[in-house]
Amino acid sequence: MANAAQPVLGGPDFLRLLARLSDGAMPATSPALTDRLGQWVDWNRAVALSAALTGRLPEPGGAGEAADDVLADCAQAEASLQASIHDDAEAERLLDLAEAAAAPNFASLRQRYLVLQRAIQTATGRLRGRLREQLVQVSPALARLAEVDAVMEQTLSPREHALLATAPAVLGTRFERVHGQPGWRAPFRHDMRSLLLAELELRFHPIHGLLAALRSH
Repeated sequence: MANAAQPVLGGPDFLRLLARLSDGAMPATSPALTDRLGQWVDWNRAVALSAALTGRLPEPGGAGEAADDVLADCAQAEASLQASIHDDAEAERLLDLAEAAAAPNFASLRQRYLVLQRAIQTATGRLRGRLREQLVQVSPALARLAEVDAVMEQTLSPREHALLATAPAVLGTRFERVHGQPGWRAPFRHDMRSLLLAELELRFHPIHGLLAALRSH
């Protein structure tokens, strides 16, 4: 039993949820970002990050869209995605069909999860780019922050995508395990919703950081 995997205790809620849903089949701890970052940054991106951190401060750009518009759009997009996840009638319909089926089939629910996952990715990627464009308009210091964020996104996105891509498989395994058990439908729907909300929180984390920087000026 000494080698048994333990739930992830630290890190984002998304990791803790994956650990719980996979019944502890994930590593006991996630390597600290500072310990792993050097392994993830290739030479070209390391040079780009160094330039963004130590190079000459860029001058503010020309007039762009109003900061209030960007702030409002970020808040509206996050609220809209949260509502879509909470009030997903299509997922409820698919669960009804799965409950009535003699043989469990996760394929349709997996596709629905992927649709919502892509919606989160598309919206957050677009907003993050708009925020960087807005930061460039404000001050040289915030323009540097935008440069650093762009390099960090390019560096960490492949790892983030690989992690997030495991979610449908973990959820599918759980579906096969609980389908047909008494009262399985509501807890499974809760797990699916919670995992999507945790992913939304994870993807909005850098956006909230950029928003905080923008609001401070």
